[in-house]
Amino acid sequence: MKSPEGGVSVIVRAGDYESVHYALALAAAALAVNKPAVLFFTMAGIRALEGPPPALADWHRDAVNRKVGVGDFETLLAACVELGARFIVCEMGLRSLGIDRAGLRRDVPFTVAGIVTLLEETKPGMHLVTL
Repeated sequence: MKSPEGGVSVIVRAGDYESVHYALALAAAALAVNKPAVLFFTMAGIRALEGPPPALADWHRDAVNRKVGVGDFETLLAACVELGARFIVCEMGLRSLGIDRAGLRRDVPFTVAGIVTLLEETKPGMHLVTL
């Protein structure tokens, strides 16, 4: 059972590996200590849910992370899914970039919604972070 206090809502708007990787790590850490986590993918951050592999700048960093024992993209993404992160894909971002939701990963249970939904899902006491 998730703790009613704390947790994170992360706005994933950057399309680079480092930003998306850290967003997943932050959400996975919150979930591991029974805090809720919301991942809101918008603009270039939506590219993280394309693929695999996702169309992210600096993707080579994933192999480097794996080699040095740092959780890689797929491991962190799977942990977030398994631990119950709430995934939201921004409808405005999809439209703005002309991305078809049918091209997004099917193994990630996401909802297409907007900023209002993000704010509703960010409960009192949760931290709102943008990466």
